[in-house]
Amino acid sequence: MVQLAIATGVTALATGLFLAPLSAQLDDQAMRRALAIAQTTAAAPSLDDALESSHPSRHGPVQNEAERIRAATGAEYVVIMDKRGVRWSHTDPDEIGHHVSTDPSVALSGHEVMQIDEGTLGRSARGKVPLRDENGEVIGAVSVGIAYESVQERLLSTVPQLLAYAGGALAVGALAAYLVSRRLQRRTHDLAFSDISALLAEREAMLHGIREGFLALDGRGRIRLMNDEAQRLLDLRSEDTGRPLEAALPPGRTTDVLAGRVSGADLLAVSGQRVLVANRMPTDDGGAVVTLRDRTELERLGRELDGTRGLIDALRAQDHEHANRLHTLLGLLELGLHEEAVEFVTQAVGVHRATAEQVTERIHDPLLAALLVGKATVATERGVSLRITPATHLPDRLVDPHSLVTVLGNLIDNALDATSSERDAQLEVEIRADGHTAIVRVSDNGPGVPEPRRAEIFTEGWTTKEPPAHGQRGIGLALVRRLAERYGGSAEVGERPGGGAVFTVTLPDALSKEIPRLGGTPREAVMNTRLTGEAGDGEDARHAAGVTEAGR
Repeated sequence: MVQLAIATGVTALATGLFLAPLSAQLDDQAMRRALAIAQTTAAAPSLDDALESSHPSRHGPVQNEAERIRAATGAEYVVIMDKRGVRWSHTDPDEIGHHVSTDPSVALSGHEVMQIDEGTLGRSARGKVPLRDENGEVIGAVSVGIAYESVQERLLSTVPQLLAYAGGALAVGALAAYLVSRRLQRRTHDLAFSDISALLAEREAMLHGIREGFLALDGRGRIRLMNDEAQRLLDLRSEDTGRPLEAALPPGRTTDVLAGRVSGADLLAVSGQRVLVANRMPTDDGGAVVTLRDRTELERLGRELDGTRGLIDALRAQDHEHANRLHTLLGLLELGLHEEAVEFVTQAVGVHRATAEQVTERIHDPLLAALLVGKATVATERGVSLRITPATHLPDRLVDPHSLVTVLGNLIDNALDATSSERDAQLEVEIRADGHTAIVRVSDNGPGVPEPRRAEIFTEGWTTKEPPAHGQRGIGLALVRRLAERYGGSAEVGERPGGGAVFTVTLPDALSKEIPRLGGTPREAVMNTRLTGEAGDGEDARHAAGVTEAGR
């Protein structure tokens, strides 16, 4: 109805704009026609002689010539006057000999006149020209009139035709409006404009209110729509709307999943340090809608649960070992073998102390040292020999110790899982500084990684292990690679001499220039006191292992 009203209004306006100048145009045509008849009459060669040699009468030569011209041209009147303004011809013979009703001074002064004026015969379009003799002297004037009613008749005669054209145009416009309306209704599912406005407001509120990321792509792979959560999870900006997906995101698995090059449901992806679950649904126009869920916290809690279970198993084994030692010590005391009892206690405490001293001599960062002491305890309980290589040396100058804890914790856990079924399981750890670069290398004598699989082992979601109860695997090594790439480094896997796998992670600019201090005392001195003191029976080490499991 709105389109039909617009079409009707435009048609009516166009018709009115056409009729307005048409009336003026018809008036001008009538006046020019009258002027042309007057000029032709004034140019007759015998008229000036008849005007000078006769008198005004109803049967005179001037009257006869004027009536002949009037009848031939269809003019309303042809009036010929002398220089005094007295008529020599007229449609009404009784008016001959009388002065004209309008001012003839302009024509008698030698000028031509076109006008719409009132006379004895009513309103008419008039043309007046001077009448000259053979010497060019003005001896009178010729006035010709066209009945104004004929002009109005011509105007009114064009209205039906004009309205027919306008009606045809209106019909075409109405048909076009109907077709456009039907197409618009199909495209909008018969929703009214008010409903569309309400839906748009609801959509904006929903998209920017939900805690899941939403990303819409068009058929050419460009970002058509995204909400605030998608911008946060993928580190995008509002200016990225309209850009191709490959131009807005760095190459990698996340981009492949969003672009549809990886198929499946609940696909894992890593963006920065976030673990995402993506689902992609194609749309009818060739595009797609992608939803993103942040599983970072869930993965952290799940890994913390795994670490807690590992600590519980280790504590259970420790409890069994301590019970055996206490029974042995009780037997030695009951037998009176006091010296043997002292030697037995000294040897048991010395094993823990030696492990802590070995770590703190080479690793001066307290978090990494606590991690290695805790992992050594877990490895011992799982029957794996964890050894720190002689090349290990790391000063207390780490820029971000937590990132290195994540890298080392994941590599050691993977190595422990890989060697759990080996009879003589061995695991070596090497951490060293090369200028400002930190190099982490973890090797084991497990089954190793086949060469065709070494490129995809760092891909999100890739794993050979059974998924845990809390979710999915295939995240640890992906996070290791992302952390290395964030420092501008790399993560690689190779083959260990004699069989097994070697993981090497290089972290440029991971060490600062200054040695941090804690209350005026170097942090490594405080750490040595804590890890090698009399209370260093593994409690701090096991706590660090639990923190690492949570941060992994």
